[in-house]
Amino acid sequence: MGFPSERPRRTRQSDAWRRMVRETRLAPDMFIYPLFVVPGRAVRHAVESMPGICQLSVDEAVKEAQAVAAAGVPAVLLFAAPTQKDAKASAATDPKGLAAQAITAIKAACPELLVWADVCLCGATDHGHCGHVTPEGVIDNDPSIQTLAEVALNYAHAGADAVAPSDMMDGRVQAIRTLLDAKGYAATPIVSYAAKYASSFYGPFREAAESAPAFGDRRSYQMDPANVREALREVLLDIEEGADLIMVKPAGPYLDVIRQVRDAVRVPVVAYQVSGEFSLIKAAAARGWIDERAAVMETLTGIHRAGADLIISYFAPQVAQWLRA
Repeated sequence: MGFPSERPRRTRQSDAWRRMVRETRLAPDMFIYPLFVVPGRAVRHAVESMPGICQLSVDEAVKEAQAVAAAGVPAVLLFAAPTQKDAKASAATDPKGLAAQAITAIKAACPELLVWADVCLCGATDHGHCGHVTPEGVIDNDPSIQTLAEVALNYAHAGADAVAPSDMMDGRVQAIRTLLDAKGYAATPIVSYAAKYASSFYGPFREAAESAPAFGDRRSYQMDPANVREALREVLLDIEEGADLIMVKPAGPYLDVIRQVRDAVRVPVVAYQVSGEFSLIKAAAARGWIDERAAVMETLTGIHRAGADLIISYFAPQVAQWLRA
């Protein structure tokens, strides 16, 4: 049956019709908002490359978390940038360290808000890499995963609702799951950065998290942007090792990866709309080149349409307010 009997425009002719037949719908409950915690008190330090985003002291992070919860966002993803940095990532394993303090304080103030704690070594090491480094400058995988498991245990003990390893070391999910289970945290989910690409879109984040590597790059452990079969391999390995949710990062340039991952697995799929994606929209909108709200909603709809069940985004509180308006 062809034209004129087939007229798809019939259900596009008004806003009411378009809303009624919409296939992909965003909701506040699908968003997670990143928070960057730094030492001090009453600190709200603007991140120059990310308009509207600040580094926050623990007390200010609590206020931000309360505002996020009030907006209807159900979870935050916590990153810590401690002053103390050493080769062992001691600040990350310290039960009184910055991340542990922030987790405990946020959970005390906002018990219903889920706190996901990013598990990595880069923010607490003096070399800025995500794993331990040998004297020859090589990332040492197996000792790294043991430390990562200790970091995850520290965060779970502090009250984290989920631990999210972002390091991309081989075998770290199994190491974390084994230690958490042995220490009484079998109920703590692991959100694995399973397909994390060595992306050019991370630049603003490294300013916010103070985690740029002191030498070299991260291409020996983060994924080659050209590969998708490898992403499926990484995802399936992490699920086999015990991951409860898996993540694709970044989101926008990797919609095809999100789709293939969604089709391959039964666990929830998370996508991270990263700092570079955020800052590109902000910069273009500031110059009047695009409509910020329209661009934000379109990109997030595309990420969800590709197959992401949950989306980490710096736009999360604003989007939640738009959706509830």
